[in-house]
Amino acid sequence: MTIVSEFKAFVARGNVLDLAIGVIIGGAFATITKSITDDLIMPVVGWLFGGVDFSSYFVRLGPIPAGFRGSPDSYVDLKSAGVAMFGWGQFLTVVVNFLILAFIIFLLMKGVNRLLLSHLREKEAEAAITSEEVLLLRQIRDSLQASPKL
Repeated sequence: MTIVSEFKAFVARGNVLDLAIGVIIGGAFATITKSITDDLIMPVVGWLFGGVDFSSYFVRLGPIPAGFRGSPDSYVDLKSAGVAMFGWGQFLTVVVNFLILAFIIFLLMKGVNRLLLSHLREKEAEAAITSEEVLLLRQIRDSLQASPKL
């Protein structure tokens, strides 16, 4: 088997396509979650803490380069200039974003598991009914075989 045919067999199994679809949807979903965090949750949290923008909290670790144009209090300006910083506010925003995404995925998986479990129970119920029918038919067969023949 050549490497091309092995690759075709690998792709044709469906797992790769499912994974690709999951990555694409996950990427789109991540942008929605980022927007929820950046545009809805963190502004409310900042408002609750007195108008604080968490993404602007950082500790500058390195010197500001000569010829720097921008605000020395701006995380974005300093980061684009290559200044070493400990951006704990931005990290906090990313952690909140992750927690939201993880919770939503948890809820999705919980729903999917519930659907799969109900489907499995239906299959087991059908199998039990079939088993009872088979047992009844076997009993009828055995009764007929044991009865005297005419």
